[in-house]
Amino acid sequence: MAPPDDFVVTPYEVKGRIDYQRLREMFGTQDLTPELLARLHQVAGGDLPPLLSRGVYYSHRDLGLLLDQYQKGSPFFLYSGRGPSGPLHTSHLVSFDLCRWLQKTLGVSMYIQITDDEKFWARSGLTREQTAYWGMENLYDILALGFDPKRTHVFFDSKSIAALYPLAIRVARKIPYSTVKAVFGFEPSTNIGLVFYTALQTVPCFWPSWAEDRAVPCLIPCGIDQDPHFRVTRDIAESLGYPKPSLIHSQMLPGLLGENAMSTTGDREDNALFLNDSAATVDRKVRGAFTGGRATVEEQRRLGATPEICSVWALWRTRFAKDDQEFASVTRDCRSGALLCGECKGRVLERIHAFYATHAEARIKVQDWAESTIVTEAPKPI
Repeated sequence: MAPPDDFVVTPYEVKGRIDYQRLREMFGTQDLTPELLARLHQVAGGDLPPLLSRGVYYSHRDLGLLLDQYQKGSPFFLYSGRGPSGPLHTSHLVSFDLCRWLQKTLGVSMYIQITDDEKFWARSGLTREQTAYWGMENLYDILALGFDPKRTHVFFDSKSIAALYPLAIRVARKIPYSTVKAVFGFEPSTNIGLVFYTALQTVPCFWPSWAEDRAVPCLIPCGIDQDPHFRVTRDIAESLGYPKPSLIHSQMLPGLLGENAMSTTGDREDNALFLNDSAATVDRKVRGAFTGGRATVEEQRRLGATPEICSVWALWRTRFAKDDQEFASVTRDCRSGALLCGECKGRVLERIHAFYATHAEARIKVQDWAESTIVTEAPKPI
């Protein structure tokens, strides 16, 4: 029998209680050290965002090399993506929040891939119409975080295939089936769309270098569960004449029901806060969320709670504490028993409702220009 601390983390499955340090060692990535964070602080010329200062991002591949190049005058671009299978929840925003901060702080370009094809191949219950619909809905939510329309470019796979395919041809030739089978565990019954998808997901990493006929460094903020895709990309990059993309990995946000990640398979909709949830639904989900509290008020006042296992504390940590001082205060008061779970939930709900209102307004505005960001043509023949 497998030991109780065993876990599985792949791009298509996350289960078990994750030991993130052990996972980093299994994947062969590097620690995001205080020294690297200090370099980011220096490059940014100001405070780091909560996702960095509070340890949500904890691992990387070649971030130091990317910063070396940047400080020598070689700007990089950002790349992240979304597989549209339904509405976004707050955990989906983690990579895009960091990208938006980096774009705003450093003025770099952002490339977003909406993989409506991959989700159709991966989820037998989804129709093409559904993945296309959710692709645009997700894109509105992503752009509403505050991306610069002049520096943001979108590969919406089914709309952008003419732009992607010429380079995907070259990429696909470099990736043997044995590699994707070993990395992703594909079975004989796996459809060939998912096999080819690895080539399509690789293309944005190289697209600016291809377009500009020079090496343009790439930084990919993503959940560490997505790292296997880009191990394949990094393995073939130099053989195609392009630089290996650098990565910075986040932990997964715990679900509201106390699960290891905010995933929503089956009937687990209460495990996540969706951006299209009504105010009443948000209230119900947060009020019923799993916490690190004690069985009684008296016991919690006396012994305190355990914030690290609390799904509400995770909300404060990733977005809703306005600064590190407030986050430290919430953590300290939770641990000491001075802040009870009901009061904590009430306070974070005020922040969540304010964010939802602001985001809804921004979402309406981006619909005027979202389509203009979608890339539909290759930069040159190949």
